[in-house]
Parts: sequence; structure tokens; C-alpha cells
Amino acid sequence: MEFTPALQPARLIQRYKRFLADVVTPQGETLTLHCPNTGAMTGCATPGDTVWYSTSSVATRKYPHTWELTQTRDGALICVNTLRANMVAKEALQAQRLPALAGYESLKSEVKYGAERSRIDFMLQASDKVNCYIEVKSVTLSEQDSGYFPDAVTARGQKHLRELMSVVEQGDRAVLLFAVLHSAITQVAPARHIDERYAELLSEAQRKGVEVLAWKASLSASEITLTSPLPVRL
Repeated sequence: MEFTPALQPARLIQRYKRFLADVVTPQGETLTLHCPNTGAMTGCATPGDTVWYSTSSVATRKYPHTWELTQTRDGALICVNTLRANMVAKEALQAQRLPALAGYESLKSEVKYGAERSRIDFMLQASDKVNCYIEVKSVTLSEQDSGYFPDAVTARGQKHLRELMSVVEQGDRAVLLFAVLHSAITQVAPARHIDERYAELLSEAQRKGVEVLAWKASLSASEITLTSPLPVRL
């Protein structure tokens, strides 16, 4: 996924009201950015860090600039725009770059499914295969080079795991895909210390046949691309 034009840098002053952040550009101009991330953003929003932002051409937007990446003081790059996880996953699926998920003929997005009235991020279909349901989760919480999900208690994430288990019970294929959008992360694990119930459900889901995959992204001011698999430690 390319950023066109390339992202611009600024220094973070503060994030506030969940969806807003103030930054200072290298030219000394103060801007208010839209922050498309409702999570805790632990380690991703430290005042003084470098922010990389995009600018919309839509003239009616109240906040035309969007916070896309954070560059920490130790040099790690993190994608904080949660919408990007699905975008880079879709691009990788369409390009058949994820071997475990290759070989399907069609891809659908936001398909309604499940007893709890959910929408799956992606459904892959082929004439010679069962349907493959894929739920994508963005991983940005890093502790000592390990990535953790979630970064806050997530009732929605728990629901998705229950729905994926039901998919397997019905005879289809279910996949949880962690899109690792943090350059310093080398492995992924459930954040048991944050949401113990989610960690328990994830272990149960894997035992019942839900596939758990993690792919790391290459991040820069010009593009984001899923490039390499990472181990998942349950």
C-alpha cells in the first residue's frame, strides 16, 4: 500500500479526545491531526516522538491531516491508523503473497456472518475449497520485542473468536490474521496481562481449528507492505 504523496513528519505535542492530536511541523507550524485509532495506543503516542501524517484533498474535512505512523525515539516505526491493517492485508491476499491463504478465486470484504451478527473482514472462495473466513487484527503493542494483542480489554475481539470457532464447527475454514504494524516486534502473543479472557478464548479457538497467523509489515513514509511471517506464542 503506497502513500501518495509520501507522508510528512512532525513532532507530537499531545493526543487528546481520542481522535485528535496536536503536532509541530519542522517549519514551526502547529497542526491538529485526526487520529484514526480508538485504542490505548500504549507506546505509540509519547510526546516528542516523530509523527508521520497524510493530507486529504477533500476540502470539506474539518481536519484534513491524518496521523499514520509514529517513529519512537529509539527508531521504531509503528502504524497507528487502524484502517491500514485491513488495507495491507487485502493487498497481500489479492497478490497471493500469503502462502497459507493463496489459491482462492475470489475475495469478498465485510461479509455478514455468525450468530452474533458480525461482519468478517474477508472471505475467500474457490470452486474446489471450502470458504475461508479471515479476521484481521492490528498489532502495535510492543514489550521487549514481543507484540501483544489486544492493548485493552476487547469484548468485540472476544466475540470475533467465538464467531470464528462457529465457522470451523460448520465445516468452513477460519483464520485470525495478526497484521504486525510495528518494526521492532519479532513475535506475537495474546496480551494475557491485559485481557485474560481473550487469551483463553484464543487458545480455545486454536484447539478447535481456528488458524492463527501473524505477518509483519515493512513500514516507511512511502508505503506499508506485509512481508514476512512471525511466530505466534500462545
